[in-house]
Amino acid sequence: MARKSGKRGQHQRFYKGLLRWVFLLFFASSMLLFALILIFRFVDPPTWSWKLQRELNPPVDQSIVSKHEWWDLQYIPPAMQLAVVASEDQNFPRHMGIDFKAVQQVLKEAERGRALRGASTLTQQTVKNLFLWQRRDWSRKLLEGGLAIVLEVLWGKRRILEVYLNIVEFGPGVYGVAAASEYWYQLPLDQISHNQMARLAALLPNPWRYHAEPPTPYVSERAVWIEQQMDRLGYVWLLPVTGG
Repeated sequence: MARKSGKRGQHQRFYKGLLRWVFLLFFASSMLLFALILIFRFVDPPTWSWKLQRELNPPVDQSIVSKHEWWDLQYIPPAMQLAVVASEDQNFPRHMGIDFKAVQQVLKEAERGRALRGASTLTQQTVKNLFLWQRRDWSRKLLEGGLAIVLEVLWGKRRILEVYLNIVEFGPGVYGVAAASEYWYQLPLDQISHNQMARLAALLPNPWRYHAEPPTPYVSERAVWIEQQMDRLGYVWLLPVTGG
């Protein structure tokens, strides 16, 4: 009996020690992530998770030469900002990181047998691009939602939009609206038309499949819809974000 009790005690000490190390690892990882979020509130990220994963594992088994140019939000044309908001997250000025109405609508559509579509906000996409992995699963979505709320509190809308517009992918290895304009139109961002900006926004669901120039039929149709949404929303829609 004493020998069995001794083994049981060893097992208990082992599991307690293991749990302690798991907790410490989780705590250290959380603190590191929190520190990075605070740093990136003021410092432009030199790289990010999505970019690194693309370079290590490109979708079509080809090497990537990354193209990126950072523009502060004050220099990004309001039309480009509005085009992306109109295309990706029209409730961006209103929600706190998670658009619960959009999530409810997706769940209702799924109950009716429709294909499950994404309901990620710009904030959630920023979190995913900066910190998380590509594969879709519930653990990523839960972490994405929690960190999105943290970003809303610590960063605010203006910084979230600025970072998103500078790190989101617009083509194979093309990151940010400034690099996208040069890549697709060979023009600086502040010299392209509203339709060209809408075409860039139309690429975001799948920047490896669609082309802004010459535009695919989908991109042309999507750009027309985006411009209509821009007219409907108006630039006043972005005032709570930009403070302009």
